[in-house]
Amino acid sequence: MNTTAKRLYLMEQKALGRAGSAHLGDLVTPVALEVGAGSSRLNYSNDWLARQPRAQGGAEWRCLSEALYFEARGETAKGLFGVAEVILNRVDSPRYPNSVCGVINQGTGKKFACQFTYTCDGRPERITEPAAWERVGKVARIMLQGAPRPLTQGATFYHTTAVRPTWAKKFRKTAKIGTHLFYSR
Repeated sequence: MNTTAKRLYLMEQKALGRAGSAHLGDLVTPVALEVGAGSSRLNYSNDWLARQPRAQGGAEWRCLSEALYFEARGETAKGLFGVAEVILNRVDSPRYPNSVCGVINQGTGKKFACQFTYTCDGRPERITEPAAWERVGKVARIMLQGAPRPLTQGATFYHTTAVRPTWAKKFRKTAKIGTHLFYSR
């Protein structure tokens, strides 16, 4: 094995060693994007998403669904996929916890340390819109099954256009989807 191949192999081993068991399971689960009424490809339209079967899953699915519900349920399908990309990009980054639930709950309970506002806004998280919950659950399932992440160009940060956080000036803006702006380091 040449030096470059060996180095890549060692990097891959290290990355897989950091991955949680749920994430490793997702890596070997076939992507089932060939679902819905005659659709064979991932499509970011609201119509395509509506045709996908109802979704459910384990803890990682629940965490991602809740984050999408509380952070972006009013977005278009494309906007939901964008927010999901950020969360999964963080899971893949060594700067963040290596599970969906870990990323979403990072900093919760520490003043000004929450990564996702809904986890520390002091309000109870109640799912009151069943149609929106079903919709975000579909996005969570598709993304956890390994859908591609081209929308945000590797972003690990986002915010709505309603706010102007000071941290946004430090990062490169990669996309604007609906009411969200996306950034990477």
